[in-house]
Amino acid sequence: MKQFMDLSKFVNKAVITEQVPNFKPEHSFLDFKVEERLKANILKKGYTDPTPIQDRAIPHVLAGQDVVGVANTGTGKTAAFLIPLIDKVLKNNKEKILIMVPTRELATQIDDELREFALMLSIFSVCCVGGAPISRQISNLRRINNFVIGTPGRLKDLVERKCLNLAEFKTVVLDEADRMLDMGFIHDMRFMMAKMPSVRQTLFFSATMSRDVEVLIKDFLRDPVSISVKTGDTAKSINQDIIRVGARNKLDVLDELLKQSDFTRVLIFGRTKHGVERLKDDLVKRGFKSESIHGNKNQGKRQRALDLFKSNHLQVLVATDVAARGIDVSDISHVINYDLPSTYEDYIHRIGRTGRAGKKGKALTFVE
Repeated sequence: MKQFMDLSKFVNKAVITEQVPNFKPEHSFLDFKVEERLKANILKKGYTDPTPIQDRAIPHVLAGQDVVGVANTGTGKTAAFLIPLIDKVLKNNKEKILIMVPTRELATQIDDELREFALMLSIFSVCCVGGAPISRQISNLRRINNFVIGTPGRLKDLVERKCLNLAEFKTVVLDEADRMLDMGFIHDMRFMMAKMPSVRQTLFFSATMSRDVEVLIKDFLRDPVSISVKTGDTAKSINQDIIRVGARNKLDVLDELLKQSDFTRVLIFGRTKHGVERLKDDLVKRGFKSESIHGNKNQGKRQRALDLFKSNHLQVLVATDVAARGIDVSDISHVINYDLPSTYEDYIHRIGRTGRAGKKGKALTFVE
């Protein structure tokens, strides 16, 4: 594969946190005008001060405005829309909210977070994603649900089967909209937005702002409030470097790295599903506790691999770009680009999995 980008973009020394100006939120979670029962759950989760995206977005969402949020992954945007939307449902339990996301993993992660925030609040959700039995999702949709969270392909399928009536949904969240575009979901997104009431609240989150994304905002939102908390392209807390492989065997170089004591929880990116599976097998043969996630695995297997990685039963998770969307695992020590990403944006998304929540992270890119 040709070198398509400037390699210096893969090198960056992490900034010492003390030198970064401290963000002072205008609100604490107790200031937000949300129900007390919801506040109690927020505090139970250990949330006291909001992140920048939460601090800026929550008041506008509570006010019923359309919002465009531009924020990197790991900035707390899920809570920025879940908290005010749960409050919306508590104020009117007939309210139905659609959350559209690019991948199964992200849908599951949002559903898990929703359940924690909505503990004991009689708020119900259903997760509708590919790779999981549609029959169970259809029967879950027959029950009362305030939130439907899903991927565009599966949601469209359910609408076409007349199992999901989007005319009932007056609120929609498009999360990681840039990624949904990259993955070719534009027609599915337009199909579903056309089925929704024209008077609605639309929340739109994206890590990047391209011309295509701007067109979607113009088509889908009304007088949106734009909030950007993007701090440069890559997190300042990530040490980035390249590993020149040269004439050496690439797998041997990786083996040497993984034997170092600080490589405790490592996310490795490969380009293809088969390549990822093969690399995982090679690492297992060499004695590394490894698993893989990619599009050829069903949702159950992907979730099991993620759970093992989260609970420290694995040192290494090997993933494709698409499958890694929505991986929210704290304390990933290293991201390794075993295969070069196809675009610089993919690189940003990959390395954003480490160095989260103000912690240091390391990203290494293999160069032939």
